[in-house]
Amino acid sequence: MTEITPPEGFSPHFRKSKFTDPWEPIFSRVSSRAVDLAVLLRDAHCNSRGMVHGGLIAALCDNGMGLTCVAAMKDNGRELQGMVTVSMTTDFLGAAEIGSWLIVAPEAVKLGGSLGFARALVTADGKPIAQASASFRIS
Repeated sequence: MTEITPPEGFSPHFRKSKFTDPWEPIFSRVSSRAVDLAVLLRDAHCNSRGMVHGGLIAALCDNGMGLTCVAAMKDNGRELQGMVTVSMTTDFLGAAEIGSWLIVAPEAVKLGGSLGFARALVTADGKPIAQASASFRIS
């Protein structure tokens, strides 16, 4: 495999899992209050019709929004044991093509005592293709 150069500010994602292994390499851009994700789209990200799978988009949104809530809480001086997704919605606005950079840009909307809320915009080469929102149980 040839080396992939991610968009500016992104480096290999720090959070690995067996679930996301087939989609690697995944890149992240970490700030004090957010964790953006990026993937160069290829065949492994597609369904049987050759379209980028909505499940990939939803899973990356879930990951990015959860990590963003954790980052924002830490930035607010709060420590926590973990976070679990309570609910999530994903709206698909367009299609993405193989060879495009898919970027998930989440933001924490509200962080309460037991619940956190986030939203994300997903783009492919800068064009909006999805948006998501979620709530997370804070522990």
